[in-house]
Amino acid sequence: MITAVKTKLTFNDFLDQYPEENKKYEFVQGEIIEMRSTREHDDKARFLLFAFNDEIRRLNLNFVVTDNTLIQTTTKKGIEQGRIPDVSIINKDIWLQDRTSYSALNQAIQLAIEVVSTNWDDDYLDKLDEYQRLGIKEYWIVDYLAIGGREYLGKPKFPTIFVYSLKENNEYEKTMFRDEEMIISTTFPELKLTPLQIFQA
Repeated sequence: MITAVKTKLTFNDFLDQYPEENKKYEFVQGEIIEMRSTREHDDKARFLLFAFNDEIRRLNLNFVVTDNTLIQTTTKKGIEQGRIPDVSIINKDIWLQDRTSYSALNQAIQLAIEVVSTNWDDDYLDKLDEYQRLGIKEYWIVDYLAIGGREYLGKPKFPTIFVYSLKENNEYEKTMFRDEEMIISTTFPELKLTPLQIFQA
């Protein structure tokens, strides 16, 4: 019996073959993966997108906020990946470079947010490592369903937002926020936002 071995795609193959329908796809371990989400998940992401956009406009900050930007990352084994954070805050100078290109951003953005879904270990492990490796300055994990592992959420598990801030040693420092605690963000130091507001969105 002969078993066919599926050939893994390269990152350039992924960009060339990216489906044109109005869906989101990531490039993981050499395969094109459709990213599907519930409306509840999308409500949390959209709430944050609007909140950040309001803060950017209020303070006239040099950022762009999006929910569909493809970012090229690399695993610890050197495998190229393509990630689309649920919300991305990007320095406007980076955003304005080569805006006509279909290629992915391969520079560190300011802030990436992942709203946790059933593949929670991607957010807590793989994306955390890849975003830190790329040098993304701030990374939020929004676990509104408290479905992450007990090693992260404790016992009993509660809905939590984790904020990872990149330090001078290029490693993340983690802070967790729950209920009505005010979230502390280095990107948006004047932000007035609690986990409860996000979870109720």
